Amino acid sequence: MLNHFKGPRRVVITGMGCVTPIGIGRQAFWSGLQNGESGVRRIESFDVSKSPVKIAAQVQDFDWEAQLVPKDRKHVPRTVPLALAAAREAFQDAGIAPDDLSPVEKQQIGVMLGTGGGGLPFVEQHYAIWYQGGSHSKASVYIIPAATHGTLSSELSMAFGLRGLSHVISTGCTSSTDAIAYSAQHIALGRQEVMLAGGVDAPLAPGILAGFNLLTVLTTEWNDEPQRASRPFARNRSGMVLGEGSWIYVLEEFERAKQRGARIYAEVTGYGSTCDAYHRVRLQEGGDEPARAMSLAMDDAGVGPDKIDYVNLHGTSTMLNDRIETNALKLALNCNAHRIPMSGTKSQIGHPQGASGAAGLGAALCAMETGIIPPTINLDDPDPDCDLDYVANTARKADVRIALCNCIGFGSKNSALVIAKV
Repeated sequence: MLNHFKGPRRVVITGMGCVTPIGIGRQAFWSGLQNGESGVRRIESFDVSKSPVKIAAQVQDFDWEAQLVPKDRKHVPRTVPLALAAAREAFQDAGIAPDDLSPVEKQQIGVMLGTGGGGLPFVEQHYAIWYQGGSHSKASVYIIPAATHGTLSSELSMAFGLRGLSHVISTGCTSSTDAIAYSAQHIALGRQEVMLAGGVDAPLAPGILAGFNLLTVLTTEWNDEPQRASRPFARNRSGMVLGEGSWIYVLEEFERAKQRGARIYAEVTGYGSTCDAYHRVRLQEGGDEPARAMSLAMDDAGVGPDKIDYVNLHGTSTMLNDRIETNALKLALNCNAHRIPMSGTKSQIGHPQGASGAAGLGAALCAMETGIIPPTINLDDPDPDCDLDYVANTARKADVRIALCNCIGFGSKNSALVIAKV
């Protein structure tokens, strides 16, 4: 096994930025988490009258135009302003002003984002403009770059003048977990000094919603009560709820952070990733490979399950996934599984696809920083097969020093991170 983070260079998180369905900004996101708020509501950005699914967790009260110069507003997908706003907050939170950096310093800062859908809604919109007639001038000439996920990190690199590596990871729901881990590896290996890392997704468009409808993984039973719709580990859960948002972090080398007096949220200490090699969208019964990913992450961090204080769960609110994840946790954590408090952030923010791992990391940092574990809401009647401590409905005080973040994705992918207080 590769010891990704062991060696002379430690990697810490010094900045955090959030644009989420339950609040804009880190403090608003944390407040929403702790208060058990739901960001799920009826979709209003396009007509859903003929769709069996009419709800999603959408970012509200966000001035996306303010994030862009006027000439760019027509030519970038929604994910770009979401990412820009989160990145600006992360830099400010870390005490780094990109405009004040020298050319050499800008070469030492890279960008790595995770996304599932990237610019697909934008592409869908502008192809429709082209083929449905009317003035072709209304369609952006940048449809193809927007369809290339790699454009996302390029937009951030250009906005801040960052000349380090600029990559996008698209591994389904594990995308941002992988992006954060790979960013930490680059710093640990001395390839970059600082990384802007995290995830962004905005998978809300008619065609994408149709695709998820065809997969029958979205709940259709809570259109009239959207805030109750996402209910991981509940007996009457019936499918996931799509979500959107951006969670971006500043990662940097530990000694550098100390020298400049940065506030350190946590150290990234372990990462594990596996593949069931089983199915395009279904998890394999038993949960052996998600369990192995979590075990690899703990081994990489040099900690056993007895040292884990909190687990942030993938918790999609689908009948199969929640049951299999519960079993995987029992395999990975053995006798500690029932002791450790856990929570499913998607109960509040829906499933932001490739950004879900970054969102879960944000919840874990909230628990670590504030001493308050966010709840899993809508868990009034737990599934008997899902019998762990999911911190049901109400936040809980706890001392969290080491946290495990679990992620499971389409294509049988599994990834996990371990973070620790410094």
